[in-house]
Amino acid sequence: MRALGIDFGIKRVGLALSDPTGTLCSPYKTIDRTSRQALFDELLEIIQKETVEAVVVGLPLSLDGEDTLTTRQARNFAESLGRRTDVPIHLWDERLSSAEAEMELEMAGVFGSKRKKALDSQAAVIILRSWIENAH
Repeated sequence: MRALGIDFGIKRVGLALSDPTGTLCSPYKTIDRTSRQALFDELLEIIQKETVEAVVVGLPLSLDGEDTLTTRQARNFAESLGRRTDVPIHLWDERLSSAEAEMELEMAGVFGSKRKKALDSQAAVIILRSWIENAH
């Protein structure tokens, strides 16, 4: 099953895509947010074009597992996306995914502006990989 991972952010949204077997995850792209509608339009186009069968949205809980403002925004985003597509939307705990993404990019030798550009989609890879490893 091909799945799309989303690292939701107010300014940027990182995307990762699994292979058709749902085994391997790769960075897909980072969307710079302009408007809410433009974001949904682009996501729906990707879901259709890539024949996505599941969407996994990272849920940014606080370290103690509580909801924050960003958590509520991610939940609202996932609900809004769910109203626009029949593809199942899953929320997945993303605590520390950005820190892990930073570490993976550093180990891969990605620095400076290249790392900043890659960070959101790499965080989406971690969210999606974690969901695949733990939810199945």
